Amino acid sequence: MVNLDRNKASISEAIDAGLLAGAVTLVWQSGKVLQVNELGHRDVRAGSPMRRDTVFRIASMTKPVTVAAAMALIEEGKLTLTDRVSTWLPELAEMRVLAEPRGPLDRTVPAQRHITVEDLMTHRSGLAYMFSVLGPLSDAYRRLPTRQDQDRWLSELAALPLVHQPGERLTYSHATDVLGIVLSRIEGKPLSQVLAERIFEPLGMTDTGFHVDPAARGRAATMYSLDPDNGLRDDVMGPAPITDPPFCTGGAGLWSTADDYLRFARMLLAGGTVDGIRVLSEESVASMRRDRLTDEQKRHDFLGAPFWIGRGFGLNLSVVTDPAKSRTLFGPGGAGTFSWPGAYGTWWQADPSADVILIYLIQNLPNLTVDAAAAVAGNTSLAKLQTAQPKFVRSTYQALEI
Repeated sequence: MVNLDRNKASISEAIDAGLLAGAVTLVWQSGKVLQVNELGHRDVRAGSPMRRDTVFRIASMTKPVTVAAAMALIEEGKLTLTDRVSTWLPELAEMRVLAEPRGPLDRTVPAQRHITVEDLMTHRSGLAYMFSVLGPLSDAYRRLPTRQDQDRWLSELAALPLVHQPGERLTYSHATDVLGIVLSRIEGKPLSQVLAERIFEPLGMTDTGFHVDPAARGRAATMYSLDPDNGLRDDVMGPAPITDPPFCTGGAGLWSTADDYLRFARMLLAGGTVDGIRVLSEESVASMRRDRLTDEQKRHDFLGAPFWIGRGFGLNLSVVTDPAKSRTLFGPGGAGTFSWPGAYGTWWQADPSADVILIYLIQNLPNLTVDAAAAVAGNTSLAKLQTAQPKFVRSTYQALEI
C-alpha cells in the first residue's frame, strides 16, 4: 500500500503559519482515487472545514473545458480550427494592431490576416489581459468590465487594438472568453448551457457551473488574500452567485470540485471517454494535447517567466515535451503530461506515462499586476506559499516511485 501522508506537510505548514486558509488535494492513479486531503478551512471565520465536496472558483482551469466543448462542435462540422472567428463575431472582422506593443492606442496598422479559432485556443490571436501587456493597452484592458452582457463586452473588446499580429506569438488573453461567445452564437444559447450539454451532463459533473446552487452554497470556499502583515483577509470577493452572471466567461468563470474536475481530467487522459461514456473523439483529445508552438514562439517568456522550458502548448493545455528540462522548473511529470491551472491557486495535471492525475485546490487571490506568472503557474503570489504546491507534487511522485 502506497503511503502518501507526507505530501500534505508543506500545505499544513502554510495553513499553520496563517498564510493559507485550507486546501483540498486529490491523487488518482490507474482508475483509483488513492488519496484525498481535506486540510484547513473553507471559511476560517465560520470554522467550516475543507471537505472533499468543497466548491472552488477554478479561474483559468475553465479554459480547457471551453476548448473541449468547442472540439465537440468541431466534430459535428459546426466549425473548424482554421475558420475565421469573424464568421460568427463580425465585431472582429477589421482588427487593428499596435504599431508598438507599449505604444499609444491610436498608432496602429491593419491586421495582416483574420483571427482563427485555433488562434483563440492557443492565445496567438493578439488579444491580451491587463496583466499580460504593458502601457496604454494594459490600462484599456483594466477598464474593460466583464459584468455586462457578452455582446456589449465583445464590442468594447473589439474596439481595442491587438498587441501583435494574429498567429505571431503567444500572449495570454481573453481569447477563451471570446471562444465562449463563438460557441454561444453557434448554438444560439448561453455558454453555460453549451458546457452543460456538451461536457458536464455527459461526465456527471453535477457541481460544476457558472453559479453555485443555493443548496450547495454552504460548500463554497471563501476567497482569501494576504494583507500587508501576511494575515488572511476574507473580504476580497463576494459570496458564490446562485444564478448565472450576465456574461459567462469561458476563460475563467467556472466553479467546480475536486471530484468533478477529476472526471474531466480522466476524460482527456483516456482519449475522450470516462466509464464507457464518450465525450470527445480520440482525434479531438490528441489535438488538444499536441504541442503547437514553434521554437521561435517558445523563446518568448510567458508573463515574464521562462515557462516553455521543456514544455509546449496545445489547445489551452501546457504539454511536457522534455521531462528532464520541465522537471527542473515545474516538478515531475513524464512526456506528454498536460495541465492548465487557475490564478487563484487551483492546479491539476494528468501524466499519461504514469496514469496519474493530481488536483490541488485553494482559494488565494493573487496580485496579478505583480505576480501574474506565479499565479498562472499554479502557485500563489506570496513567495512563502509558492513551495506548498510544488512540494505536494514532488512528494506524491516520490511516494508513487515514478
